[in-house]
Amino acid sequence: MLRLLSLFALVLALAVPASAQDTPVDSRASTGGAQTLADILQRQEGLKVDETFRSDATGNPDAAAPITNQLGTLGGVSDPELWRAYRYGSADIITQSRSPAATTVIQDGGMWWLKFREGALHTIAIYLLGGTLLALALFYLVRGRIKIHGEKTGRTITRFKGFERFGHWLLASSFLILGASGLISLFGRKVLIPAFGHESFSVLAVANKWVHNNISWAFMIALVIIFVAWFLENIPNRTDLQWLAKAGGLLGGDHPPAKKFNAGQKMIFWAVIVLGGSISVTGLSLLFPFEFNLFGHTFSTLNSWGVPSWIGLGDLPAPLLPHEEMQYAQLWHALVSLILTAIIFAHIYLGSVGMEGAFDAMGKGEVEEQWAREHHSLWAQDVLGANAAEKDKS
Repeated sequence: MLRLLSLFALVLALAVPASAQDTPVDSRASTGGAQTLADILQRQEGLKVDETFRSDATGNPDAAAPITNQLGTLGGVSDPELWRAYRYGSADIITQSRSPAATTVIQDGGMWWLKFREGALHTIAIYLLGGTLLALALFYLVRGRIKIHGEKTGRTITRFKGFERFGHWLLASSFLILGASGLISLFGRKVLIPAFGHESFSVLAVANKWVHNNISWAFMIALVIIFVAWFLENIPNRTDLQWLAKAGGLLGGDHPPAKKFNAGQKMIFWAVIVLGGSISVTGLSLLFPFEFNLFGHTFSTLNSWGVPSWIGLGDLPAPLLPHEEMQYAQLWHALVSLILTAIIFAHIYLGSVGMEGAFDAMGKGEVEEQWAREHHSLWAQDVLGANAAEKDKS
């Protein structure tokens, strides 16, 4: 019996013309031209799928019903093909709205953004912020509070003037409010809705969005104030190398010489300026999505320079629809904000419980003379020398 089946298969193979054997099989023939399981799996793996078989299947407008003048197939009206034309941007859409995105009815590219925002972005936030707080707690348990070693003099030195302190506290308070409201927006659906319900969260979400959008202006103004006030004093110099070599004395030992701002403070300053500036720019693009097209232009420039190919990537998507611009801007805005928040956690720690006498610098504007000699010896020498010269003149 087995021999008969083998012989039958051989005869059948010989009976098929050679041209038919060489003809490639259309993988979508069994679906009538629709997507196959292979297409779906390939898309789920993040691979690019050739969708011309779908984007081109938008009917024949000349064969459409004359009354509706819609797209049609074989002379009839086809809703699937009409919506497919909407999706791929080939439909002639007329709308009462005249905004730049009025004709964007379907934008399924937002699914990758939604999955990243609800998955990886949540994970990054939890590990980054939670890990930073845990590391600071462990550092405090091991190192303890950094105290003033020498005997306190009871005399103070003016550390920051009123205008500088105003800019600092305006920046600090606005950033904390923006950070809290940003986390509410990020985790609200998963954490607050189950706890308080949809209606209560709806009220909170509307108020939260209004606060976040408007407090942002205070943050940007404060960013300009501190840049103008401290730019020159935060330019790196040779003394910073010595400070970094000894880790600023944070791990023990004497504190290396430093001017008004040491290397650690300078790094925090430039992180706030650069990252805060990036957050501000992407925030403006989210507030005014049709005026600021950041990523489409950037991606196009990088493609023209061949940067993606240098690092083994294909061309970056460009140009981008307004919705796509907002998706990239929102993710960049969130990621940079999380990084800056982790840095600010360390800054708050050292400026409060982590170091004795540090809070007085911004709280009162005056610091203990011995604290200044230990942490900023070069700056203390200049200030004390200037004060002594003024007394001699008087």
